[in-house]
Amino acid sequence: MADFPFDIVGFDLDGTLLETHRDLGAAVNHALVVGGQEPVPVDSIEDLIGGGAKMMLKRVIDSRGGLPEDEFRVLYKALLAFYAENNCVHTRPYPGVNEALDQLAEQGVRLALITNKFESFARNILETLDLARYFETILGGDTLGKGRSKPAPDPLIEARARLGGGRFAYVGDSSYDVLSARAAGVPVVVAGFGYCDKPPAELGGDAVIMSYDELIPALESI
Repeated sequence: MADFPFDIVGFDLDGTLLETHRDLGAAVNHALVVGGQEPVPVDSIEDLIGGGAKMMLKRVIDSRGGLPEDEFRVLYKALLAFYAENNCVHTRPYPGVNEALDQLAEQGVRLALITNKFESFARNILETLDLARYFETILGGDTLGKGRSKPAPDPLIEARARLGGGRFAYVGDSSYDVLSARAAGVPVVVAGFGYCDKPPAELGGDAVIMSYDELIPALESI
């Protein structure tokens, strides 16, 4: 439709497009066991997601008194190695994801994937789930270099530039996503079913959705 309000829609990955906490939890627990520590309940990982794998592991370690940097680095490398081989065992799209992406594509909207997960991991997971074909650009937390991942505005600004500019909206589930969108000067839809680090209505988005059948109306409303 020519009157759709956005030329580009960007999406976060974990907790927005995909339910990923089981695979992330397994990777965290693998790292903890390597370090001689007790694993955490996998469902509790939902509260730790946001900011990338390193931040997720750091939250667990810091809650247990922390570790010297060299010891933490060993655990982080163990997490990454495990996740590289096991990042799409239980990971699945949320209900309605394919249908929503199809609808946006049919309306001529260009799609971007912007995550704090390593770009290589994001691409691998999206390709495994046959979702990579929807996205004209994929930016990970390591794509632009240190200090330029969310909540910085840089990846959203870069995605918009790569896709030729235009009216841009972002969809995410955390304060990192909202802060990044606000800093980039673009509206943001909160995925209230995701790994929200605050109650969805308190994240400061322009709209909140609780399922993917609400996405198109939410975008049209803002």
